[in-house]
Amino acid sequence: MRWLAKTFTGLLLATTLMVVGGYFGFNYLITQWTKLPPKPTFPNDNPDFVKKNNKSQSPKSAAKLDNQEPKELDKEIAKKPLPSGAFEGRVTYSNGLVLRDSGARGAATIGGVDFNEKVTVLETSADNEWQKIRTKNDKDGWIRAGNVQKD
Repeated sequence: MRWLAKTFTGLLLATTLMVVGGYFGFNYLITQWTKLPPKPTFPNDNPDFVKKNNKSQSPKSAAKLDNQEPKELDKEIAKKPLPSGAFEGRVTYSNGLVLRDSGARGAATIGGVDFNEKVTVLETSADNEWQKIRTKNDKDGWIRAGNVQKD
């Protein structure tokens, strides 16, 4: 009968060790899987970096940017002459438009225009399928006609 007690005690001890080990192992894995990643650091987080870059900007150029009035900026933008028949409008296509370097489907893409962005329509192609526009960033390109509403 002694062998039965030894077997039962051994099985109980082995089961207890397996349960306790499994519990701690499971807790360790859950802790590793759920902890947040380390905070990313960037060069401009360092105060020395900010001081160094502020010194590199000349005070004269900073003063020019601060003292420049919006009216002066509007004058600079308005320097490009508009052809006759040009008009202001807004993009009505909800996904925005592809800006191309010429009025053809296979033309190279040079950018895009967002929905509801103000543009200036400069001209329309002879077949009325394409419109040449100027964006607010002074970029000229072609878009499919019918996607701009006149303001």
